[in-house]
Amino acid sequence: MDFTMMLQQLCIGLVKTVEIFILTLVFSLPLGLLISFGRMSKNAILKTIIKIYISIMRGTPLMLQLIVVYFAPYYVFGVKISRSYRFIAVILAFTLNYAAYFAEIYRAGIESMPVGQYEAAHILGYSKSQTFFRIILPQVIKRILPPITNETITLVKDTSLASVLAFAEMFALAKQIAASETSVVPLMVAGLFYYIFNLVVATGMEKLEEAMNYYR
Repeated sequence: MDFTMMLQQLCIGLVKTVEIFILTLVFSLPLGLLISFGRMSKNAILKTIIKIYISIMRGTPLMLQLIVVYFAPYYVFGVKISRSYRFIAVILAFTLNYAAYFAEIYRAGIESMPVGQYEAAHILGYSKSQTFFRIILPQVIKRILPPITNETITLVKDTSLASVLAFAEMFALAKQIAASETSVVPLMVAGLFYYIFNLVVATGMEKLEEAMNYYR
């Protein structure tokens, strides 16, 4: 296989990697916010369930979670696994995993807000929902951007774990090409692609952080 053909195949895998990255963020960021509400709930049962969920998601390897999500329908419910389910399982496992991490980041940001913010909003006649979405959440987002950036960069690298389900993302294709060609060049090129992808993400998040530093 010549170098051009190898690049074409890796670019196809890169598209799949970007799909995993984008869809995981699209689903896990809002889900993480909802989970953080449950984590801070005054309902003891709901709070306990959410704490257990977060503990499991953060305390077990993502690779294991991918395997469980993929094979659970067959071994638990006896449902035949279709080929199309492989991509769904990847997105579902990544979303559930990262939502747990994002939930704790949201919680830390929300709980760090001074009580005076809520009291001032109440005096001004804001409802609880208006207070949160118009006053608290914008400030929380500004505070949590650095840890969100770290998790986002980690996500770029974690997309390679989708290969455990034989999903043809970039790392899986790089391994296949490297094995067939008995060369490490495809892996080195894939590593370069990951670095560039991460550099773009990190630069974008840095620009966003600078834009949110409106008091400087």
